[in-house]
Amino acid sequence: MALVYSTDKGRLCPGCSQPAAECRCKQQAAPAGDGIVRIQRQVNGRGGKTVTVVTGIPLAGEELKKLAKTLKQRCGTGGAVKDGRVEIQGDHRELLRAELAARGWTVKLSGG
Repeated sequence: MALVYSTDKGRLCPGCSQPAAECRCKQQAAPAGDGIVRIQRQVNGRGGKTVTVVTGIPLAGEELKKLAKTLKQRCGTGGAVKDGRVEIQGDHRELLRAELAARGWTVKLSGG
């Protein structure tokens, strides 16, 4: 059984037993997918607020967070990175489509 928490260091990585912030083995790989970035608009379960969700981006970790920050600035709104997806507040599908296509990715609009 691996130690995952220490009172003097806090949360520990189960792989290298280092503090989570200083983890050396945390080389996150880009998500394996079909190579298509999908953009969809969601309203359900969000209190009536519209959110644009971008999935399938072949980046992970800090690179994904940097891209999300750039996209949020481009749209002029807030958002978050959750479970490898970028969520942007509001309906910005066409703007995001143009921005991601300019970066060289295959982009499709999905959903409603």
